[in-house]
Amino acid sequence: MAVSQEIHPGQASQTSLASHPGGAPLRLHAALLFLTALLLFAALDATAKHLSAFIAVPLLVWARYLVHLVIMLVAIAPSMGRRLIVTERPWLMSLRGLTLVAVTLFGQLALKTLPLAETTALVFVAPLLVALLAAPLLGEKVRLRTWLATIAGFVGVLLIARPGGSLFGPGVAYALGAALSYAAYQILTRKLAASEHPMRLLFYTALLGTLAMLPVLPAYWEGIWPTPTQSLLILSLGLYGGIGHFMLIRAFHTTSASLLAPLLYTQLVWATLLGWLVFDHFPDVLTVVGMLVIGASGLSLAIRGRR
Repeated sequence: MAVSQEIHPGQASQTSLASHPGGAPLRLHAALLFLTALLLFAALDATAKHLSAFIAVPLLVWARYLVHLVIMLVAIAPSMGRRLIVTERPWLMSLRGLTLVAVTLFGQLALKTLPLAETTALVFVAPLLVALLAAPLLGEKVRLRTWLATIAGFVGVLLIARPGGSLFGPGVAYALGAALSYAAYQILTRKLAASEHPMRLLFYTALLGTLAMLPVLPAYWEGIWPTPTQSLLILSLGLYGGIGHFMLIRAFHTTSASLLAPLLYTQLVWATLLGWLVFDHFPDVLTVVGMLVIGASGLSLAIRGRR
């Protein structure tokens, strides 16, 4: 499962562009980068869903992080050197990386059995969980609007994963596990954002993802090598993730993240379109309503944060 906030908004440039003579073009450029990154993340999920029918999910997760790691070693490591690795908080960095591995693993297990759009919507409950967990873990005040948005978001979850519906089953549990892991990942990112370089955060996720999945590979490797087409698709997983996160970082450094946050939920649109075009699946009416409720709930929190 691809996540679209590898670098926390708190790491974005704090310079206001409203008074900058090129502010509007810069904001437009950042928005285009951000929307393209979200499209790449949706394409990553669609590719992983397709491949999961032929290749074990743990192998795909390992390959996705391995390609991402190689990209960083080739493209970023020469210029940053030791600064890419050295951190004063290695255990917290490692824990953060492992939570993202859990997001990817649970997310791809969910995608194996659930449609693309519905899985994406369920994982997007994570920002609502972050808003609640920020109170006990970060000391942030939870306002009434946050509680109402969270309750509405979970109503949306019930509409998507309603008992008796076609999506009720283990896949829903995997998707919600991914959402919970993503919320923990976001909380840890907030703790580390002030002291760690964005590229170092990105490098540790690639490194931990590669190392964490190594021990389980023998249990899933059956000695069958992927076809050339499948090999290219596996390679694309790391490319989608690496290039997408690079675009995300560039967007955050170009303009304020609070201006980009409301665009986050366009990933639901990309996921719905790809689910329809690639897998010939379109959500039913109640599921669409649930997706809209989750999107509106998260969007209300994003807009509140911007204000």
